[in-house]
Amino acid sequence: MRVLVTGAASGLGLALARRFTERGDRVLATDLAADPRDAATGTSADGGTDAHTAAPAAYRRLDVRSETDWDSARAWVEAEWGGLDVLVNNAGVAGGGRIELCSMDDWSWIVDINLFGVVRGTRAFTPLLKEQGSGRIVNVASLAGLVHPPGMGSYNAVKAAVVAFSETVAHELAPYGVGCSVVCPSYFRTNLMASLRGGDTDLAAHMTQLVDKSPISADDIAAAVLDGLDRGEELILPDEPARAAYALKLGDRAAYDAQLRATAARVKEREA
Repeated sequence: MRVLVTGAASGLGLALARRFTERGDRVLATDLAADPRDAATGTSADGGTDAHTAAPAAYRRLDVRSETDWDSARAWVEAEWGGLDVLVNNAGVAGGGRIELCSMDDWSWIVDINLFGVVRGTRAFTPLLKEQGSGRIVNVASLAGLVHPPGMGSYNAVKAAVVAFSETVAHELAPYGVGCSVVCPSYFRTNLMASLRGGDTDLAAHMTQLVDKSPISADDIAAAVLDGLDRGEELILPDEPARAAYALKLGDRAAYDAQLRATAARVKEREA
C-alpha cells in the first residue's frame, strides 16, 4: 500500500510510519521540520529518539495549516506513486484548560491544527481518492472526542469535531469506494505534551502525569490501529481504557456523569 502519515517525526505518527513500513508498505512520513532530525523528539517504539533512522520511509515537510504544503504533498504522491491508498491525518497538539483559563488565541490555535489540519488533508486528497475509486482516510482523534473530562473544553471540542467529521466523510465517500476511520485512544506515552499551551497549570500537570505514567506505548496504539484498519473498523478504540470509558458512557450515563463530576470536584478542592 501507499501511505501518507502526518506528524510522523515522533510519537504516534512515527510509530505508525514504522509499522506500515515494516509490513512492506510504501510510506511518506511528513512533519513540520524540513529534516525529521530537527523535529521535537519523543520516545519511539524501540526507546530511541532519532526519527530519521527509526522510520525508514520517504520524508517531506508538511505543515497541516498550509494548503500549499498539502497541494505539494498531493503532487508528490501523484508523481511518485500515481495514487494513494491510506491518508493518516495524525498531526496534532495538546491544549485545554478550564473555561476561564483557556484564551481565545489558544482556542484558535488548537482548532486550526487539530481540526482544520484534518479537514485540509481530507479536502486535498478526496478528489484523487474518488477518481481512484478506492482508498481510506484515517483521522487520529482521541478518547476526548467521545468522553469529555472537565478542564479540557477546547481539546474535547476539536476531537469531538474530528469524530463527527470522520463519520460524515465515511458516509459521503462510501459510494465512491473510499473509507474513513477515526482513531480514539486514551492516554499513552508520547511527546504530545511538549506542545501543550494554555494558562491552566494545574490541568497541564495532571495531563502530563497521566501521559507519563501510562503503561501504553505509542507502538501499542499503532499496532492496534493497523489491526483495526485490517478489520475495516470505522471507529477504532485501540486500548482497553478507551473501550471501558466509552462503554461506561454508553451503558451507564449516570455513573459516567458522577465519575467526571467527581473529577471536577477534586480540581475545585486543589484551588482551595
